[in-house]
Amino acid sequence: MSVLVEVRRLTTPQDLFHAAAEEVLRAASNAVEQNGRFTIALSGGSTPRSLYTLIAANASASLPWDKMFFFWGDERHVPPDDPESNYRMAQESLLSKVPVPPANVFRVPAENPDAAAAAEAYEQTLRKFFAVKPGEFPRFDLILLGMGPDGHTASLFPETAALQEKSRLVVANWVEKFKASRITFTLPVLNSARCVAFLVSGTDKATALHEVLEGKAPPEKYPSKLVQPSEGKLIWFVDRAAASELSAA
Repeated sequence: MSVLVEVRRLTTPQDLFHAAAEEVLRAASNAVEQNGRFTIALSGGSTPRSLYTLIAANASASLPWDKMFFFWGDERHVPPDDPESNYRMAQESLLSKVPVPPANVFRVPAENPDAAAAAEAYEQTLRKFFAVKPGEFPRFDLILLGMGPDGHTASLFPETAALQEKSRLVVANWVEKFKASRITFTLPVLNSARCVAFLVSGTDKATALHEVLEGKAPPEKYPSKLVQPSEGKLIWFVDRAAASELSAA
């Protein structure tokens, strides 16, 4: 099945945040209407932080918070109060400012000194919540992703072991340049989502974005290329700076 890909070119980062916030609102409303709940996996990074701040300020009254369930597509191997924690960033910029029930928030237990054990525990959390059988993958309503200047997404870095994972939901992925493990969703989980939305802002992402969307480099070198939801849609929210090396629309 061909993947439905949409590239939305926005002028400024602020335009990007507004467009992405509207998509979160739309996806949440649709999911609650159809299934009675909305499941979302959050991303870390500076671009999502601005999105979360915007949602907290502008959309908090119009979202069905009691029916929204929050997960993380990846996490640093640090405790939840660490400045590097993706959970902490989302908690400070969004979750602490809106009426979401604490029981609806599922963070990665990254304070566990054993990264593999933390990944396994989070996998079991997903299996239980989504009631997935062996060989199945959870179907998130929306997964938010960023992309690094090297083309990585979540914590799926170029030429790392996690890119080859076909059966696990969550793994601890060793990233040599950080000399650390990152806990991350696997590609089968990303590609099972109803919708995946990339938020990409800034000129430092332009070369990688060109390679991912238009280039010929092997996907192992630009892992964002490997995100292709099999029965969902893929939306790229990109600002003018990030899109500066793309061919004209």
